[in-house]
Amino acid sequence: MASTPARAPLELTLRGVLLGGAITLLFTAANVYLGLKIGLTFATSIPAAVISMAILRFFPGSTILENNIVQTVASAAGTLAAIIFVLPGLVMIGWWNGFPYLETAAITMFGGILGVMFSVPLRRALVVDSPDLPYPEGRAAAEVLQVGAGSREGAEESARGLAVIVVNALASAGFAILTRMKLAAEEGAMFFKAGAGSTGIIGGLQFALIGAGHLIGLTVGIAILVGVAIGWWIALPILSAGVPGTAEEVASAVFRSDVRFLGAGTIGMAAIWTLLKIIGPVIGGIRSSLAASAAARGGAVVAVGERDLPIGIVGLVTLFMLLPIGWLLWSVLSVGPLSASAGLLVAGSLVFVLVVGLVIASVCGYMAGLIGASNSPVSGIGILSVVAASLMLVGMFGRNLDPGTTQALIAYALIVTGIVFGVATISNDNLQDLKTGQLVGATPWKQQVALIFGVVFGSLVIPPVLSVLNASFGFAGVPGASADALPAPQAALISSLAKGVLGGDLRWDLIGIGALIGAGVILVDELLARTSKLRLPPLAVGLGIYLPMGVTLTVVIGAVIGWFYDRAADRARDPEFVKRMGVLMATGMIVGDSLFGVLYAGIVYETGSESPLALVGPGFAPYALAGGTLAFLTLTGALYAYTRRQAR
Repeated sequence: MASTPARAPLELTLRGVLLGGAITLLFTAANVYLGLKIGLTFATSIPAAVISMAILRFFPGSTILENNIVQTVASAAGTLAAIIFVLPGLVMIGWWNGFPYLETAAITMFGGILGVMFSVPLRRALVVDSPDLPYPEGRAAAEVLQVGAGSREGAEESARGLAVIVVNALASAGFAILTRMKLAAEEGAMFFKAGAGSTGIIGGLQFALIGAGHLIGLTVGIAILVGVAIGWWIALPILSAGVPGTAEEVASAVFRSDVRFLGAGTIGMAAIWTLLKIIGPVIGGIRSSLAASAAARGGAVVAVGERDLPIGIVGLVTLFMLLPIGWLLWSVLSVGPLSASAGLLVAGSLVFVLVVGLVIASVCGYMAGLIGASNSPVSGIGILSVVAASLMLVGMFGRNLDPGTTQALIAYALIVTGIVFGVATISNDNLQDLKTGQLVGATPWKQQVALIFGVVFGSLVIPPVLSVLNASFGFAGVPGASADALPAPQAALISSLAKGVLGGDLRWDLIGIGALIGAGVILVDELLARTSKLRLPPLAVGLGIYLPMGVTLTVVIGAVIGWFYDRAADRARDPEFVKRMGVLMATGMIVGDSLFGVLYAGIVYETGSESPLALVGPGFAPYALAGGTLAFLTLTGALYAYTRRQAR
């Protein structure tokens, strides 16, 4: 009697996709708020895997492969939130009054789907044929899934991990409520004169910053601190010398107008250096992918773990996506001062999206494999992209145009950059997920389909969150913004670069100096790589220069605390488990703080008050700073202690 073939384990299931979509609502909203608040986002693979295991273990037939699909959907959608590094620029320049749902979702979705398609051939180049790339988050997520698969110990770890996320999220949100009641300060700052110039020291009392610092690690944290020192304590006093006003007014104004362009130059130089280093491996990997597809068509047997979406389908979907992208761009151009040149602009932009998008997907995928999706500075790629798009438009139209035409060109450059940025963010995350899949034995094409679902879910969630935050707080520097306006630092920088290139008044001198700083940091980093275990990531130094110190200094503190936590974990019976719990603790801090921020935005929107929860007036501020700082430090210690107890 013939034996019945073994039934394939569940993998791409409806419940897995829907659960991934539900987790998406939380993590995407949290990432949108965090990105607008501090200019950083966090990778959602590991917490999504923990939540998935805690829930799916109550359902019959759940498998490690199904859990992998859940984290794939959730992480793709969560990382797509980085589109907020570009789109708020359209509000900042006055092109949009808010975030129109269809246009915002379309820009996000079309770029994201292209990112999935581009990552298919890159999987072979950067995952299969590049075994030396560490993929830290991809490997960690795979380990979490493997520990939780089919064992009582794994189920207990999932339950403990979920408890750590929830407790830290509640504590983080609780402290955020105190700051909104004005009972605790949200930030402590001291400004002072430094010679003829001004500078200061600023630290944010926000658990999202501690959590972000824990996740990025000490190496990146030190590099950010070096950037802070260059930007705030060297460049700022020089650039602000002789500027009239109080130390606070001068330091804040000169940082926004001048110092951040140094950071832009540093980031741009570092991104170009990264691209030059990986062109060879990427081209070789694409050739390998094409050869594998040809062998499969010739009848060669392909293992389950090597079955990507067929390269022919990838090519057809990529070409098909150019149709809605072209329609979107045409709709932007058809009414307004650029309508006469709409055909030429759309054609040039589609070529730009294809060519630059593939290059950027390669760079971002490599960077994610090297240092992780959380640490990969996608915003640096956005800077290069918007400068390239703006220069393309300058070549077509020149400068010295009327204000209406210039504004339309700036808006068009940002929209094209938004599409390319969608490619960047997704390829930055996808290869992490595909590495996880490789390690747990997943089917690549099923993961790639799940990634498309994640893009769709994220694209539907992002526009309403952006609309609520914009209506409630607004963005710093935009007329009518509230006192709690969101800084949106990358969007402000990217829109300023587009204005500068197209308007002809870009501070090329400062960007050039920043590029020289970047070249110097690259040299130091390469020397360190050859002589020691220490590194100085140039992109992180650039971030330290151009992000506000109220964000970066606390992130550095979080990185230091996280280093001490991991050092203590090395002495534990199961060091990797203790470290994973630390990752979940940091995630809980970020999620709690960020989700309350979104909820608070809704309260502000409904009440029409800028401080609807305030219980005390400005006179309580000194007590809020002293008491809030003490409470923040005490609660930080208590949360780390609780996490260590759970890890035992």
